[in-house]
Amino acid sequence: MTASARTRVTAVLGPTNTGKTYLAIERMLGHASGMIGFPLRLLARENYDRVVKVKGAGQVALVTGEEKILPPGARYFLCTAESMPVDRPVAFLGIDEIQLCADPERGHVFTDRLLHARGTEETMFMGADTMRPILRKLVPEAEVISRPRFSTLSYAGERKLTRLPPRSSVVAFSAAEVYETAELIRRQRGGTAVVLGALSPRTRNAQVAMFEAGEVDYLVATDAIGMGLNLNLEHVAFARLAKFDGQALRRLRAPELAQIAGRAGRHMSDGTFGTTNDIGPIDPAVVEAVEEHRFDAHEFIYWRTRDLDFRSPRSLLKSLERRPPTHLLSRARDCEDMQALNLLSRDRQILDLATHREAVRLLWDVCQIPDFQKILSDQHARLLGQVYRHLMAPGTGGSGRLPADWVAGHIARIDRVEGDIDTLVARIAHIRTWTYIAHRANWLDESAHWQERTRAIEDRLSDALHERLTARFVDRRAAILVKRLRAGDEMLAAVKADGTVLVEGEYVGWLNGFRFHVDDAVAGADRRPLLTAARRALLGEIPTRVRALEQTGNEGFELRSDGTLMWRDAAVARLVPGDSPLAPGVEPLGSEFLDGRGRERVRQRLAAWLHRHLRIQLAPLYRVADAAAGDDISGAARGLLYSLSEALGPLPRAPLEPQLQAISKAERKRLAGLGLRLGRACAYLPAWHRGGRGALSALLWAIHARIAPPEAGCDPAAIVALRAEVEAGWYRTQGYCVLHARKGPGLAIRAEAFEQIAFECYRRGKTGAFLVPAPLLALAGGSPRLLEVALRALGYGVRDVAAGLEVLTGHRKNSPAPGHRKTSKAVPARTAHGRPGTASPFDVLRDLTPGE
Repeated sequence: MTASARTRVTAVLGPTNTGKTYLAIERMLGHASGMIGFPLRLLARENYDRVVKVKGAGQVALVTGEEKILPPGARYFLCTAESMPVDRPVAFLGIDEIQLCADPERGHVFTDRLLHARGTEETMFMGADTMRPILRKLVPEAEVISRPRFSTLSYAGERKLTRLPPRSSVVAFSAAEVYETAELIRRQRGGTAVVLGALSPRTRNAQVAMFEAGEVDYLVATDAIGMGLNLNLEHVAFARLAKFDGQALRRLRAPELAQIAGRAGRHMSDGTFGTTNDIGPIDPAVVEAVEEHRFDAHEFIYWRTRDLDFRSPRSLLKSLERRPPTHLLSRARDCEDMQALNLLSRDRQILDLATHREAVRLLWDVCQIPDFQKILSDQHARLLGQVYRHLMAPGTGGSGRLPADWVAGHIARIDRVEGDIDTLVARIAHIRTWTYIAHRANWLDESAHWQERTRAIEDRLSDALHERLTARFVDRRAAILVKRLRAGDEMLAAVKADGTVLVEGEYVGWLNGFRFHVDDAVAGADRRPLLTAARRALLGEIPTRVRALEQTGNEGFELRSDGTLMWRDAAVARLVPGDSPLAPGVEPLGSEFLDGRGRERVRQRLAAWLHRHLRIQLAPLYRVADAAAGDDISGAARGLLYSLSEALGPLPRAPLEPQLQAISKAERKRLAGLGLRLGRACAYLPAWHRGGRGALSALLWAIHARIAPPEAGCDPAAIVALRAEVEAGWYRTQGYCVLHARKGPGLAIRAEAFEQIAFECYRRGKTGAFLVPAPLLALAGGSPRLLEVALRALGYGVRDVAAGLEVLTGHRKNSPAPGHRKTSKAVPARTAHGRPGTASPFDVLRDLTPGE
């Protein structure tokens, strides 16, 4: 279809939202026949549907690489630019988005249409004003018509993703960025539609329809929205200002920004554009250019010769490399079809088949099979080679057919709808390739059957992909609530018996104890209106729960190891420091729905339960504490009992000697009746740390000390070295006496083991120095150093232990047996502080009887 002297050529140029495509459709329908080439299959299909409504399906054809609807009496053809049957005469011919002549990948196709495709009566090119100078030079007969934008496009600056207004689109330039952004918007705003160039038209339409229907208020997309999608957008936010163009990462040019940003605002509605807050603002000069629609004109467009040499693959490649006839044209890059030809030309089998013009022409047709994954992988090249070999089967002269079982096997492997988003996108790309093949009627027997099958598979995969995208990036429940919150409508709320909180019948969170937890799906939205809606139900529920807590029996509460008080498996309060370790306080957990009076009622009931619980669990300790508070006991005895109850564990005897000497025999018997044992080495309650009371004692100590309980279990060893990261107080709560060494770390020794060592040393030391026996060393886990610290604390001198001689000096000569009342003036080798020559604190043992 070449230029004709009779045809009228017009170029309708202007920014987005100027009604150029609408004008072209109206002009075409005013002629007896017509054809328009669009840049996208999606656009061709959309306008096909529009024209069918006007002219009827019998008069309208759709021609794309993957879809052909060709009624016998068709007069109007809606096509992709590559698939236009340009040898078919029509009265009107139009090319949309003519500025794509400057596209490095597809520009040569649009340039060919610009130079050679004409209608017999009228030809119209629609696109950006940047094409004006080139058009005037290459198509001087064209009448250029400028169209102003219907609405104003203005710059709105930077905005956080969470602050974007409804009806916004966020534009990124990779699938990973799109998914990441969509996830954030789903959490913050309930959901978003997603548009990628890799989506099939059916999936893209479904996502767009969801946005247009108002099911979601946001759209996250690649620059695929920059062309052909007529959306009800009010704002476009760029999450990136650079893109990978197939060769390098580069900044977006001003016309590209305008093409995408121009999707904001439709017809007479104004729109805005800007950036997200993490990439900074757009350069002011670029902003001015976009707002004023003033851009540098294209200095050249891409071109590839249509005069191809089919004598051999090599001559075809050489002709494709032909230089353009004018500096206004630049030779196109090695496009996908040319790259495929290069790869196949290296295959000796292919070269042996492509030996005449028709064979080479067929090879070039095979190279046109698109790789919709856009990676030109070895797998795609192998597929093209296999297709060509089948079509060039021996004896067919190049008119062979693709074997039905071979085609069926390939298609069957794609016909699966399980998998994640990326898997489905890849399968859709594969089936689109087979859809293209199926529309080459002379390549397959029963091509209509294969067209229907591939189309059905693509539809199933597209529907599954739409479901995956919606499931991942849309929480319909949260989206509905967010929309109602924004509308300011009054919402009904209720609390179910299990604590589930509903607003307008939708689950928004749960009541745990007295605290309301907002569900994560709506937690990112503005909580205040949501809480306001829930408050009416919660304010009635909270008093009911307070009464229920007050009436709960003692078995309905639990104290957790971290100091949390539980009711109905819900945390309602925590322990706080009180007057003493045995008298911790109770503090209800914060809840905006629990008023001061309700908090106090909760605190009183829990405090009463805690007091009873602790007295039962730590009965031996509370008997000591109660006795210390009595009036019928001496000051020395009271002081001893108070020290033990404050320490929550055993104490070495040596520091207690002044108090012990002041305690009468009668009071000693009373102390023994409380379960207190005043041994040779320490004062302790044998029943205290039995029955798992150590963990509870440790918790009370940590609460009073205002520290977190160390994550240390009770060491079964009788003697352990003190760990720097563990407070000494914790060891006491576990039944250990804490002894500090002159050098190095001290030790913690169990009260019973300390007593055993003291008695053994007393028994063996009556006759003087002695060697440490194996049983005694075993109590220290075989560690002479630990045993030395214990012996020195008992007032014994130790020498040569480090050398392994383990020689011990008895702490007094001719000491009486336990309970013997004979006095002795023997002097110990060392005191409890390791200094020789002073009286041992154990001299007081002569006044004790066994059991005291």
